[in-house]
Amino acid sequence: MASPNAAFTSSDTWNPVSPRLISARRITLGLVFILVAAGVVVLLVLPEVPRAAGWSVAGVAVISFAWLWWLIGRRVRSYGYAERDDDLLVRSGILFRRLVIVPYGRMQLVDVTAGPIDRMLGVTTVQLHTAAATTDATIPGLEPMIAAALRDRLARRGEIRGAGL
Repeated sequence: MASPNAAFTSSDTWNPVSPRLISARRITLGLVFILVAAGVVVLLVLPEVPRAAGWSVAGVAVISFAWLWWLIGRRVRSYGYAERDDDLLVRSGILFRRLVIVPYGRMQLVDVTAGPIDRMLGVTTVQLHTAAATTDATIPGLEPMIAAALRDRLARRGEIRGAGL
């Protein structure tokens, strides 16, 4: 009987994303947590709200923050991509694993994007679009030079194979 992970493994060389993506995602989590903490403070100072309710929300928020902090590291390490002769493989996920195979001949558009936190930490996201929305693939956390080189290689391979790039 085959391993349940057999569908997500291959002999290809997987390229990981930059570990700086962990910092970018954790900074975003911290900014969201600041808003949650402000809401908790409001709950604690309102006289109509029982103190136990405010402290319960605070406890849940702290536990959620700690769990998401840990999960971000695991999730980012699950990302990887592999370039093959005819297609690009993109994998991600821990509990719900995903493997997307995008044939170069089906690519229509390659996006490279970076938000302000990503730019500050030197990471970008490459997104591949195809005619079928379910085969779009995203590779977050690439260094800008690696993302630009990947974009150019994908565009060149797409043109060679008759894609709409």
